[in-house]
Amino acid sequence: MIINIGELVGIVPEGVMRKQGGEMSETGVLKDAWLRVEDGLIKDFGSMTDCPDVEGEVLDAEGGMVIPSFCDSHTHLVYAGSREGEFLDKIEGLSYEEIAARGGGILNSSDLLHRTSEDELYEQSMGRVREVLAVGTGAIEIKSGYGLNPGDELKMLRVIRRIRESVPAVVRATFLGAHAVGRGYTREGYVDAVVEMMPKAAELADYVDVFCDEGFFSTEDTERILKAGTACGLWPKIHADELAVIGGVEVAVRHNALSVDHLERSGPDQIEALRGTATMPTMLPGSSFFLGIPFGRAKDFIHAGLGLALASDYNPGSSPSGDMRFVMALGCIRMRLTPVQAFNAVTLNSAYAMGVAHLVGSVTPGKIANLIVTHPGWNLTRLAYQYRSPFISTVLLRGLPLAI
Repeated sequence: MIINIGELVGIVPEGVMRKQGGEMSETGVLKDAWLRVEDGLIKDFGSMTDCPDVEGEVLDAEGGMVIPSFCDSHTHLVYAGSREGEFLDKIEGLSYEEIAARGGGILNSSDLLHRTSEDELYEQSMGRVREVLAVGTGAIEIKSGYGLNPGDELKMLRVIRRIRESVPAVVRATFLGAHAVGRGYTREGYVDAVVEMMPKAAELADYVDVFCDEGFFSTEDTERILKAGTACGLWPKIHADELAVIGGVEVAVRHNALSVDHLERSGPDQIEALRGTATMPTMLPGSSFFLGIPFGRAKDFIHAGLGLALASDYNPGSSPSGDMRFVMALGCIRMRLTPVQAFNAVTLNSAYAMGVAHLVGSVTPGKIANLIVTHPGWNLTRLAYQYRSPFISTVLLRGLPLAI
């Protein structure tokens, strides 16, 4: 039992998997509340005026807020080493595209990963996983994509599986073999190689993703890779419209993609293409912040009746942070979302964007009890406004205090 909760926030009826349009501005709130956890799941909750007899272990929230843990539907946190040298290049004025053209960027991470043993890659990555769990993330999607050859892509996916088996958070794996063209391949030859990797990748991954953007993979390449992934049972996701608008959103919709991510350059045509679909638009404000590129037109998507998810894009080159509370704050400060809209984008909608909204992302009986208990005095507005002040009293994963 959690008792004396100042505000229980994120209450959503059973069966609601995402929020769209005007629903983005709504979330259930119960003041002065209790919540019961049984077998790692949310059992029930209510007002302290009607609190049942307390049995078992008790956590006194002492007036703190309780919210569902953050869900991060887009990360690349399995990588080797660091790219701080490129950070200096950015300070000197080089663009993301210029760094990539010089052999840096994704290919740099690929070279580092190739030289790193699987055990060492797991240990490095687990350090980042512990970091994000400690700041409130309870569900996380992790992509491959720094292998760029069959052996190293599968190495990454095996590491993600080990992470999934090691932590109490909900973890999902995405095969992003088509993150860039691997060294020694032509683009056409590498697309062939990605398609050939698909059956083995499908034994370890949940989703398939493609970096469909200018200078990376064309819409034709993307169509072929997604068809191969779907044939192997992998649900599509897409990187699109980060650098240029080349039709990635439309490809995603045609293939019933779970999410379409980045969208920094998306406009009215892409909004119209997404209207009425099951695909979740997902924006990555940490990448915009770090690279100095435009932020996605989040308000336009919501005003058009669409849902919106926000994720960290945690990776060594364009968003070296997995702090979802900061992602929520950027949604408010730079994208002009209200705190409630940003909260829905980093909880329920991001859970939807990684295919786990039936498990986590809201305060709903039957869902996994992945929860954040704050210090007294916090609310959603203060969470975004005072975005660097410590706010977490306890992180609960599957109903137990975080202990990794």
